[in-house]
Amino acid sequence: MKLGDFEITDRIGLGTNRLTNTRENVALVRAAVAAGVQMVDTAHLYTGGQSEETIGLALHPPPEGCIVATKGGFGGPGRGRPEVLHAEIEESLRRLRTDVIQLYYLHRVDPDTPIEASLGAIKEYVERGKILRVGVSEVTVEQVERARKVVPIVAVQNHYNLSERKYEGVVDHCEREGIVFVPFFPLRGDGGAQLSRIAKKHGATTRQITLAWLLRRSPAMLPIPGTLSLEHLKENLAAATIELTDEEFEALR
Repeated sequence: MKLGDFEITDRIGLGTNRLTNTRENVALVRAAVAAGVQMVDTAHLYTGGQSEETIGLALHPPPEGCIVATKGGFGGPGRGRPEVLHAEIEESLRRLRTDVIQLYYLHRVDPDTPIEASLGAIKEYVERGKILRVGVSEVTVEQVERARKVVPIVAVQNHYNLSERKYEGVVDHCEREGIVFVPFFPLRGDGGAQLSRIAKKHGATTRQITLAWLLRRSPAMLPIPGTLSLEHLKENLAAATIELTDEEFEALR
């Protein structure tokens, strides 16, 4: 899998929307990368900035082979204005203790600001070498294509799981266009009795089968399940070794 110019071989990342700045969580982030996580996902708003601060402490400087992604422009009308995004990018750079953000998403399309204006603000940081790659979140195919006219888009992060399938068309579009699709809340879907049956057959947890299904759904898929447990993290990563049969995949689909 290619994220722009970056090669990803381990297709399960780490979501950090509950990460607070504790010594234990700094150790968790370091252990996650040591275990093979290549994508650590955060955002300006997560835990009031503590998520970014924790990652900054844990991964300073960022190790080779790992990307830290963050986001800005969430919170309703006006949050996608260029001046708001500029301020949030500067704060994210400071919290992450870095001169360069490896992947930056527009967290939401602002209903009061054209997506072109929001992405234009982000593009300014790309041109200054402060942002290497750009993504968009909770977008339609049409919005993805509008975004790509402003700046290259390497990742789309939308709500998607076993139950939430609103963005099936976006998944397929990303696969065709070579864009990584990052489903958030990947484990919240309900697979019902079939999920439990398949998990038992594989000697796996239902969480692992859910992740295996997502990975099978598209080669563009890169889930970012959140956890504060190293045990759960390793369980999630092991899901990449589970191969579902066609019958199992369709039963969950």
